[in-house]
Amino acid sequence: MGHREDLLEGAKRCLLEKGFARTTARDIVKESGTNLGSIGYHYGSKDALLAQAYIALIEPVADDFESSRIEGSADKGSLERFQEVWGHLIRSVPEARPIWMMTLEVITQGERLAGIRELLIEAQKQGRSGLAALFTGIEESALPDDVLESEGRFYTTLLNGLMVQWLFDPDSATTAEQLTEGLRRVMERARGEA
Repeated sequence: MGHREDLLEGAKRCLLEKGFARTTARDIVKESGTNLGSIGYHYGSKDALLAQAYIALIEPVADDFESSRIEGSADKGSLERFQEVWGHLIRSVPEARPIWMMTLEVITQGERLAGIRELLIEAQKQGRSGLAALFTGIEESALPDDVLESEGRFYTTLLNGLMVQWLFDPDSATTAEQLTEGLRRVMERARGEA
């Protein structure tokens, strides 16, 4: 590996251990076995390097979400599919916990992490698209704008709230079954059945 790759790997380890705000350029250099000048040479700045490291860390989590598309057996768009996908996402929380903790750090300290914040704003747009495709079964590239802007936002909002619960207190966090039952009841009430 060259300095560029060493820096990226060192930055990833620092992010997982310390998060964005507490990681210094010196931490990255120490962890990567490189020098301070190589951060600027290869990435432009520490924040740009941390942003790239975050992307590299989150990609496997996103790929795991994508695998739900293939593995799911319930009809796309059904309550069964809704529960199946949320169950899969919730089961991924222990492994993805450090990623979610970093994401919450950016949310709560976004003004101090401007470059990284912009990265996450863009990632949220992509996340809306991926989630809408995951639940509806519509290819991401074929998603109509109205589905993306309504259902994509709905699923993103649920995901963010659910992850906060699972990070804060897994013992009392909402399960896929509870979330599905809540949606079922909301739908019944909206149709005047409850």
